[in-house]
Amino acid sequence: MSAVTVIDFHYQQNTTSLFEAVRDLPDPIWLDSGKPRSLQGRFDIISAAPLISITTHKQTTTITSEGRNSSSTKQSTDNPFAIAEQVLQELGSVPDNPGLPFCGGLAGYFGYNAGQQDRLSRSDSLVDLAELPDVRLGYYTWALIINHQASKAWTVFHPACGSELQKDILDRLALAANKERDITNHKHANTFALSSAFKASISKDEYARKIAVIKDYIAAGDCYQVNFAQHFAATYEGDPWFAYKQLRSALPSPFSAFMAWENKAILSLSPERFVKLSRGQVETRPIKGTAARGLTVNEDREKAIALMNSAKDRAENLMIVDLLRNDLGKNCQPGSIRVPKLFNLESFANVHHLVSTVTGALAKDKTPLDLLAGCFPGGSITGAPKKRAMEIIRETEQIKRSVYCGSIGYISACGRMDTNIAIRTLAANAGQLHCWGGGGIVADSNTEDEYNESITKVALLMDTLSA
Repeated sequence: MSAVTVIDFHYQQNTTSLFEAVRDLPDPIWLDSGKPRSLQGRFDIISAAPLISITTHKQTTTITSEGRNSSSTKQSTDNPFAIAEQVLQELGSVPDNPGLPFCGGLAGYFGYNAGQQDRLSRSDSLVDLAELPDVRLGYYTWALIINHQASKAWTVFHPACGSELQKDILDRLALAANKERDITNHKHANTFALSSAFKASISKDEYARKIAVIKDYIAAGDCYQVNFAQHFAATYEGDPWFAYKQLRSALPSPFSAFMAWENKAILSLSPERFVKLSRGQVETRPIKGTAARGLTVNEDREKAIALMNSAKDRAENLMIVDLLRNDLGKNCQPGSIRVPKLFNLESFANVHHLVSTVTGALAKDKTPLDLLAGCFPGGSITGAPKKRAMEIIRETEQIKRSVYCGSIGYISACGRMDTNIAIRTLAANAGQLHCWGGGGIVADSNTEDEYNESITKVALLMDTLSA
């Protein structure tokens, strides 16, 4: 088991220029804590130029390996979680380094439909407007790690990272840190603008009809809660990177991410952790319960108190906590599941949320990807019971969710993992920009309130780019 190379790097609170130093390389990715403005968040992880890429479209996954002078490609119809596991095993594990979350390994996203290689997905007739892969991962052999709590930073190189790439990365980052020249990628225009306004894919009346169908299913006893989402789209010109810089300033979030490849990009401003694994300890932090921020201090406080005291929102949150306790139990040690925080209030630029924390200890014979697949997709964005809720989502939603409600994050070669729930997330593809807003529907949901909430969750994103 070879060790990684760790080199101290000059800490700086705002890491935008460091990502810009490498974003012209293939498949750049930034797992972004939202610092310095986000109140939560700890680590930034920046990388690019993966050794292997994994791309899944429906039933087929393409694995591309980059050599010194050429690349090779193979395809598989295996479950993408199993393929990701195989890639991790082939490149081998590295010793865990205390304080470093990522020592090289897989980073990217599993879309909402990832792994659903059953009747539910094979007969899927939803319109795929975003036209993005169901899975897009890279095996990255280096990373810049910034720990904002400790005010420290390091460059980390996996044993598989070539010496030429190591030198290139160190040179680029040193120049960016010293501000000796502008490293911004000049291959793209340094502007971004919408060329059309965001437009919903369904009308308000259509939304109301869908909610009525869902409530009928709930009344019939099919399920307790269904997370229903609506889709919005706009056209744009320019580089989505500059849109992301605008968005992270307007809505700093602890589980944000930006990744780009070809003419596609993912812009995620997620406030929600999905599954974290650190030295055998598992944590998930589901969000259920949302209230818009107030315009004054007093109004804001009143809205927060009302949310904390809302029987409906607390019941929704509790349902998902129970679902996640069950999901974690599939791969955690028996008796290890705990709920240390229930209905905790967390506030963001646009909304208040109720957030709970569920923990466990990973079973000795299970891997990080076993854990992720066993919980996927997250219960907070499906409903309960999960399988029936997902069937109803497929019936009532018209647009494929794509990366939305999937998960973005990393699985490190040292055995650690951290992932988000890809809400407050936009997908850019060839001049089209897509986003989704949703919420949990229960028996006593008010249709008008649910409609307004689904827009409130993404209004700041759309308004920021429209401005």
